[in-house]
Amino acid sequence: MRKESVLKRIDRRILAGGLAIATLILLTLFIAPKSNPQISGSTFSRAPDGYGAWSAYMERQGTPISRWQKPSEAFVSSRKGTKTTFLQVNTGWLPFSFSQAEREWVQRGNTLVVLGAGTPSATEASFTTIQEGGVRIDTGRREKLTDQKSPIADGNETLFYRGEPLLRDRYGTIVWETAIGKGRVIYSITPFLAANAYQDEPGNFALLEKLVKQNGNAIWVDEYLHGYKEAEVAQREDAQNWFIYLLKTPLLPVTVQAGVLLLVLIWASNRRFGQPVPLTELATENSSAYIKALAGVLHQANRSEFVVDVVGREEQLGIQRSLGLSDSQLVDTATLKAAWMQQTGRPEEELEQILPRGLHFSAQDLLAWLSRVQEIKKHLPRS
Repeated sequence: MRKESVLKRIDRRILAGGLAIATLILLTLFIAPKSNPQISGSTFSRAPDGYGAWSAYMERQGTPISRWQKPSEAFVSSRKGTKTTFLQVNTGWLPFSFSQAEREWVQRGNTLVVLGAGTPSATEASFTTIQEGGVRIDTGRREKLTDQKSPIADGNETLFYRGEPLLRDRYGTIVWETAIGKGRVIYSITPFLAANAYQDEPGNFALLEKLVKQNGNAIWVDEYLHGYKEAEVAQREDAQNWFIYLLKTPLLPVTVQAGVLLLVLIWASNRRFGQPVPLTELATENSSAYIKALAGVLHQANRSEFVVDVVGREEQLGIQRSLGLSDSQLVDTATLKAAWMQQTGRPEEELEQILPRGLHFSAQDLLAWLSRVQEIKKHLPRS
């Protein structure tokens, strides 16, 4: 029986330990700070891979830029009457997705600039090269354009348009453009063409400025791509994401999670994990209890002389000890008085007041006698 109790206690401790470890893991996953790769390429970022320095550069050049914090579909649908240049920094190295709405928007005479596009392949070019105009490029990848056509993905369909190189070397193309109707799309192999890390390079900022200003259009930067959203957009998308998540959640995992939670609550039964701790009785101090009981009996019997004899004897031994006399047996009164007067210089009458034997005191007189004893002890020499 005892063995089963020990095993049960061990099992509960193992379960409690497992729950604690699982809780720590969950807290680490959800609370620990995480880096956000979306911020890379944002004009709000001052990091080396951000575009905050280029944004400030454009302000100094007298060409301020505007920041768009909604989906790109909303941008192209709201810019039907004005010629606009829309800059997107795709730092995720993902294939460029060109929607039908964006293609029609470009055809009307607008410009789309995409940094970090195409499907570049590695070449024999050095990782760092200085191109024409002092433009520094930190990648050995190049786009292989033919004189005929350059592909643009449109959903499941691939449309082909002629590509014209704007920056290239003998290994391939780095920046190129494609004309679509009255507008054009400009691509760059590297998403960091004018990142903060290149603000000391003479040509990088100037090249991106030239690309976005060719037609004199109003310039907008896609910040929604980097996680910056207007408040109403963020609220709407959060609600949609939760709803979609709940719709896609299988019923079985939810049921299992609810069952585990219910079992934990039942097992805990509204108390802390661990064995119940019984209330412990306070240990009785026998000496203290005996003294209190004896004091009660003496008080009821009105035997103060017994208290005076017992307490007086112990107090006299203490006084003898302070005066350098025997502390194991009482000395005669004359010897005690002589030592008192010699070592304290005080009259012997003071000492006589605390040496009565067998006298009966009232409660008030007993308290006064105890007070005199304490007063005498103040004048004793310190050992």
